[in-house]
Amino acid sequence: QVQLVESGGGVVQAGGSLRLSCTASGVTFRIDAMGWYRQAPGKQRVLVASINWAGSTNYADSVKGRFTISRDNAKNTVYLQMNSLKPEDTANYYCNLPGRGGLVFGSWGQGTQVTVSS
Repeated sequence: QVQLVESGGGVVQAGGSLRLSCTASGVTFRIDAMGWYRQAPGKQRVLVASINWAGSTNYADSVKGRFTISRDNAKNTVYLQMNSLKPEDTANYYCNLPGRGGLVFGSWGQGTQVTVSS
């Protein structure tokens, strides 16, 4: 089973930036898509950004233009650069390997908490 460990969260003022990292271990196949999800208190976990092996990216409308996803295939690592942060970005951020129909191929880690103060 693929294990995922996220890091880089913290507390930041609105308008600030953070860079999240996530490394996958226990990988025995070439990883196609990697993605970042977030879950705010009382809300469902949602996919906010994804990137495939070739570097093609997709973003949720709520983060488009502010967040940038990237990856290092050799290290099985995915990054999320978050700029112009807003209080509504406050959530626990997770990474995983998204498949079709909302499925994921990794075990959920503990995530990394991002708190944006106004």
